[in-house]
Amino acid sequence: MALKGLNIAVLGGGIGGLAAALALQARGAEVRVLEQAEAIREVGAGIQVSPNGLRVLEALGLGEGFRRISVAGQAVSLRDYRAGREVLRMDLCGLASGQEYRFVHRADLIDLLAGAARDAGVQIRLLQRARSVVPGVRPEVQLCNGDSVHADLVIGADGLHSVMRPVLNGDAKPLFTGQVAWRAVVPNTVAHPNEAQVHMGPGRHMVSYPLRAGDFVNLVAVEERKGWVDEGWSHSDDPANLRRAFAGFGGMVPQLLAHVAQPGLWGLFRHPVAKLWHGPGVVLLGDAAHPTLPFLAQGANMALEDAWVLADALDVAGLSGLVDYQARRRPRVLRAIETANGNAWKYHLRNPVIRGVAHMGLGMIGRVAPGRMLHQFDWLYGHDVTRQP
Repeated sequence: MALKGLNIAVLGGGIGGLAAALALQARGAEVRVLEQAEAIREVGAGIQVSPNGLRVLEALGLGEGFRRISVAGQAVSLRDYRAGREVLRMDLCGLASGQEYRFVHRADLIDLLAGAARDAGVQIRLLQRARSVVPGVRPEVQLCNGDSVHADLVIGADGLHSVMRPVLNGDAKPLFTGQVAWRAVVPNTVAHPNEAQVHMGPGRHMVSYPLRAGDFVNLVAVEERKGWVDEGWSHSDDPANLRRAFAGFGGMVPQLLAHVAQPGLWGLFRHPVAKLWHGPGVVLLGDAAHPTLPFLAQGANMALEDAWVLADALDVAGLSGLVDYQARRRPRVLRAIETANGNAWKYHLRNPVIRGVAHMGLGMIGRVAPGRMLHQFDWLYGHDVTRQP
């Protein structure tokens, strides 16, 4: 194996970083994860794992464990905002045989990955905040505590505000999309079905789906506005602002929002996909290479795919496999991001006449060709990076 004995440091203990550590350790590398937090954890957010991401978890030996902590999605239901009337239903049971779509609390998936990584022998070192990365034959990670870490390869899985990305690509100013998003998890007091519901309204929409055996519901609410907050996941907002923004929404939305205690709020920005994903002894993965908007639910899934393809490319060709890794991943990631970028406006139609006609058209498609809308994503969900180049 080309990875036998290779010393690898992974910056970031998120989904992509832990999945990469697990995949690389299984192929004979010696892997350390450097996590800036005091504990490996995630709080307050759900994610959707589509079939392409689930295939990576299965290949990592985590399929059974993942199913225990996740909810099987049965449908995606697009709804009009006023009364919650269903406009279009995409039956996820119509996916190809063997394809599953599931909802999971991010913290539960992190726990699953971290536990498997530790069991495999991966070292997870906490309170290791990277200050800078120096590429080279023996790259160096300079930590904020004054220490340095050297490795044969450093993987930058350190997210949106990656330390490594500007080292390879220079600074790039993100573009504010004119949208902000709230995120919250609330008790399931509405018997929310095992589906993702998208309530579509003028200039805003809200997505909801169940978590943790259906005991909770994950909420993501997006609003168009001229002002914005700083990027990040750690900003809190007054729940009254969220309820005010979605005051005109009916169906189960008011009851769900009534239970929101302390929502997170962040501005949504577009970042260019990195031109360079690798340099001497260093490589980017996940959001560090290709941040995406949350309108296709593919951020975590693309990171899982990255992790597997990176491990496979290195296993075949050693460090020279970094070239193949970028070549295999960049076109697919670009397509996913472009698709996500184009989705939001479809949910936010302001003109009531145009919105009515659009919803009528969607409903007709759903009745005449019920599988058409779902199968437009065959290129995404049907791809298996564990079997295909």
